[in-house]
Amino acid sequence: MDRCDIACAEWERRAGLVTNAVSRIGVCSWSLQPASASDLALAVHDAGLDAVQLALDPVRTGAMPLPAVRDALAAAGVSILSGMMAMADEDYTTLDTIRRTGGIVPDASWPANLTAARQNARLAGALGIGLVTFHAGFVPHDARDARHGKLVERLRTLAAVFADEGVAIALETGQESAATLLELIDALGEARVGVNFDPANMILYGMGEPVAALRRLAAHVTQVHIKDACASPVPGAWGVEVPAGEGDVDWPAFFAVLAAHDVRADLVIEREAGERRVADVRAARTLIVRARGGA
Repeated sequence: MDRCDIACAEWERRAGLVTNAVSRIGVCSWSLQPASASDLALAVHDAGLDAVQLALDPVRTGAMPLPAVRDALAAAGVSILSGMMAMADEDYTTLDTIRRTGGIVPDASWPANLTAARQNARLAGALGIGLVTFHAGFVPHDARDARHGKLVERLRTLAAVFADEGVAIALETGQESAATLLELIDALGEARVGVNFDPANMILYGMGEPVAALRRLAAHVTQVHIKDACASPVPGAWGVEVPAGEGDVDWPAFFAVLAAHDVRADLVIEREAGERRVADVRAARTLIVRARGGA
């Protein structure tokens, strides 16, 4: 079995096509704002968890060296569920700025993003990470738009880059509607790109009601972010991220859709705002456990 075959097998497992797949609970490393690998391991445990989605770029750049990450997480018994790649020169100041600069759409940042993707793919392979997620950027709603075809080709390139290292990829939701994302996945064909479903992002970007979007995308979901938000009353403005359970996501309905569609993807808690990150992650973990029938 070559590395591309391994990546396809990983995609199938992440897509819930392997019947014994079990959803695990983890936390996004960047949510915990660690200053070092040892800080990350300690914060994961403080949050009551033993698994993490790892931001790869700090490891790639040496800000959090690979040997230190590997040793600290192994010593603490923290497993890596997946990786995350950020794209160069993104500006999240407003919805307009991220629309112009987000993901792999801008031509100016594409060479740097492709180089970083090759390095992150090798890094993911070295760490035994089977899935890497990222934002593709704002997908044109019209498939006849020239930018749409360019984005499809770039995603095929990235899928191949990661597949060469035995790694599957998934696109994080939010910067497009569920219908547009489905059209993009269909256009990608055998590239087999999954979905990292983030319900809060649908609200923050004003891209649709998250439970309905999950229902449409369920067959392609390979990972779920547990995050909540309140919609902005002003069209074209950011919504506000809040602790899970305090926003507009209908969590009982959300988990009901996951169960109804037998989505067994890992559940990764993400918190990108607030001053009580660990406490908020612990609360999100409690929400998940109760939703799944735990104490």
